[in-house]
Amino acid sequence: MEKMYTAVATSVGGRSGSVKSSDGVLNLEVRPPKEMGGPGGNYTNPEQLFAAGYSACFGSALSHVSLAKKIHIKPEVTAKVSIGTKEGGGFQLAVEMDVHIKGISQQEAEELVKEAHQVCPYSNATRNNIEVTLKVTTENK
Repeated sequence: MEKMYTAVATSVGGRSGSVKSSDGVLNLEVRPPKEMGGPGGNYTNPEQLFAAGYSACFGSALSHVSLAKKIHIKPEVTAKVSIGTKEGGGFQLAVEMDVHIKGISQQEAEELVKEAHQVCPYSNATRNNIEVTLKVTTENK
């Protein structure tokens, strides 16, 4: 792989600590959500950060494949990242990706999403490792 960019972030204290990017743009306190026994409140968690990254990256992948076909879209992508326990121990993630694209047919949207799922770096990193479900809509929400 020819590297184009490398993001650097450091966490201190795991799920009950902080995370900061090397440029200081990202500087957040991290806590487990109430659902996992944490305090909740105005803190983020690794699943939210993953959902934010995956949804933004997938949206860019969609724009990339659509522009190559001379189709201009502004996709809305919502990533729902779940965490749970695995059989035999440990933890596992699952992702439900809700993609909404206005102005094109359902079939066109599904084809673009399928193609974007093949080129998105997050999709490539998670493929055959975690369950990723794609839901596509084109009508008004």
